[in-house]
Amino acid sequence: MCSMDSLNVDLKSGEASLHYNLDDTYFSALEGAEVNKGNVEVSLEIAKSTEKIFNLSFHIIGEVTVECDRCLDEMQQPIDTEARFVVKLGQEVSDSDDVLMVAEDNPILNITWPIYETIALAIPIKHVHAPGKCNSVMLKKLEEHSAAATRSSDEDEPQDIDPRWSKLAGLNFDNKN
Repeated sequence: MCSMDSLNVDLKSGEASLHYNLDDTYFSALEGAEVNKGNVEVSLEIAKSTEKIFNLSFHIIGEVTVECDRCLDEMQQPIDTEARFVVKLGQEVSDSDDVLMVAEDNPILNITWPIYETIALAIPIKHVHAPGKCNSVMLKKLEEHSAAATRSSDEDEPQDIDPRWSKLAGLNFDNKN
């Protein structure tokens, strides 16, 4: 693992190829991050477009530890993603969309959060273990609670439909002219 200071990129040097191995130490050092464990390799290519514009290309491969949506146990989520950022040297520091502004008098860019955000965006919305790999005790509890909810909804009597709306049930909205 590299220190957070080693994630500072000096844009004065122009074009460069950088490589980082980030492990649990990196993820746990990020305050407010949802992913706290992982092991990824980051390759960064810096290309100078003009005197004040740089193109950063990240390739990140590895795995992070996330919580299974079904059983809540930790699971390994593979990561293989690429991202591109444009960095402009200017008078003030700001970031919007994929354009990062860095002060011209101090052209140092810390890539800690761009790396993390790229990883976070590569994690699928739904993450579950492969079939048969979930915590069996938790799945049994889930089935018990799901069955109880189904029984209680079956016991409810069907609600009468307001007669003003019942006429709409017979209309066919799929007609194509």
